[in-house]
Amino acid sequence: MSRLSVLIMPEDLVRGKSIAAVAADIVDGFIFLNPLILKNFPADAYKELYYQMKKLQTAVRNEKFPSHDQAAIRSRNLRLQRLHQAIVVLQNAARMKKLAL
Repeated sequence: MSRLSVLIMPEDLVRGKSIAAVAADIVDGFIFLNPLILKNFPADAYKELYYQMKKLQTAVRNEKFPSHDQAAIRSRNLRLQRLHQAIVVLQNAARMKKLAL
């Protein structure tokens, strides 16, 4: 196994960080969820991550809309897009493992 694959194992993604911190990293673009990363996640981590991402999505949507600042609008939309994409990937991976979120 290469050294790079050891550094980004799913267990290491959560180990040492709270699920809320992982969800915040997903929103900020530091972590990109895909089925390979989620492959070895335990069932409870799926549920916790799903609820944290939904909570962050609600928080981003509840922020005051920056109507005259194009950079802030773009940043907000990017955050929402990353969240939505990660939630869809998580839902599909949970469906493949037959987990209820």
